[in-house]
Amino acid sequence: MNDDGQDQGRPPIRLMLADDHRMLREGLRRSMLEQGFDVVGEACDGAEAVEMAARLQPEVILMDVTMPGLDGVEATRRVRSALPHVRVVMLTMHADQDVLADAVRAGASGYLVKDCSTEEIADAVRMAANGETALSPQLAASMLQEVRRLDQPVHEEERIITRREEEVLQLIADGCSTPEVAERLYISQKTVKNHLASIYQKLDARDRTQAVLRAVRMGIVSLH
Repeated sequence: MNDDGQDQGRPPIRLMLADDHRMLREGLRRSMLEQGFDVVGEACDGAEAVEMAARLQPEVILMDVTMPGLDGVEATRRVRSALPHVRVVMLTMHADQDVLADAVRAGASGYLVKDCSTEEIADAVRMAANGETALSPQLAASMLQEVRRLDQPVHEEERIITRREEEVLQLIADGCSTPEVAERLYISQKTVKNHLASIYQKLDARDRTQAVLRAVRMGIVSLH
């Protein structure tokens, strides 16, 4: 790592900005350049972000949630559908649980409140580029508060998923891959996949991210 947190030997992360406020875009551009990123383009609305992403092929997009016309959530959905290798980190003015849920469903890899620091944004971009998920501290705290509010004792007959499925899902929430879950629980990868299929069905989720989000909001697992 160098002083900007970039891995030595790898090219700078190709970053694109999408925000309808020019002043904010200019400030972000300067900050991200100082952090060592290659800022390849700036979009002023969601439609332009989708078009520009296809043309410029960035690794990560910093996407504002609220933009005129096509908003950031729908733009993220379109980008991720057409360009699944492009990661999106969303920026918002408020820590809104419902918008967070929509962003996760759209395929966002990160979700930050705009009053976070430059370093937090840079860390989120790096995490997204590495295939990880990043939440701002405010959002993580609000999610944990909701978990505590819902965290009532669960009787066995009321349990939505089995204890073993809870263990699998908690490890997934902690960022473990299928092989890592299998190794930690001393079960086969096929068994892990079978557990995940059962979890998706019971929680009416289509993928890991959606399953984890729903399980957190239901108080089944927690984010650390």
